[in-house]
Amino acid sequence: MRAILFDCDGTLADSFDIICETMRRCFAVAGLPEPDRRATEGIIGLSLDLAIARLAPTVPETELPGLVELYRQEFQAARTDPSFAERLFPGVEPMLRRLGSRDDALLGLVTGKSRRGVASVLAAHDLNDLFAVARTADDCPSKPHPAMVLECCAVLGIDPREAVVVGDAVYDMRMARAASAQAIGVGWGAATPEALLQAGASRVARGVAELEAWLGDFLAGAEAPALLIQPI
Repeated sequence: MRAILFDCDGTLADSFDIICETMRRCFAVAGLPEPDRRATEGIIGLSLDLAIARLAPTVPETELPGLVELYRQEFQAARTDPSFAERLFPGVEPMLRRLGSRDDALLGLVTGKSRRGVASVLAAHDLNDLFAVARTADDCPSKPHPAMVLECCAVLGIDPREAVVVGDAVYDMRMARAASAQAIGVGWGAATPEALLQAGASRVARGVAELEAWLGDFLAGAEAPALLIQPI
């Protein structure tokens, strides 16, 4: 039995538009210079307080909780707009259902989203029964701290070396390596393949089919050195 721990935003769900628009609205309401979209994409995956602090480094730490709450309010408002629906990337849902039906795999989520945000995405796509465990920004320190991975593995009864983290951000790869887990990047999210490899990814999938094939190899017992061949 092995564990596959997925990031959510940028890996499973195409959340970039709603996150970037929400951050823009949040900064505008707060009277702060609106952040560049690329800068906002670069902080996706971090906990909200850390993400906002990186986008607005001159804001006093005492004001961050208020900005976090403002972001959450604006996010809920944006979610009512159908154009900002958090859709899964093409092919992700059937991949998850096939992996979830295997008797040699345990699926988990390790995400910078809030518990409420995770619940919304899972409910919208009827995925609640597929994930045995989840750790969010409400539960653990921000990535790349290894706590999300370590706590998921403890709940599942899996050695972290028998787990793989799948994510689109350098923070996901660093978190995996800090926890002694394996790391696979996806090339359709926030970071470039080169950045993911430098951060510790053993491979970067160019598509969902390729990712699923590699995860099948992982579940079949492939060791980390076998994953080091990078076919990009």
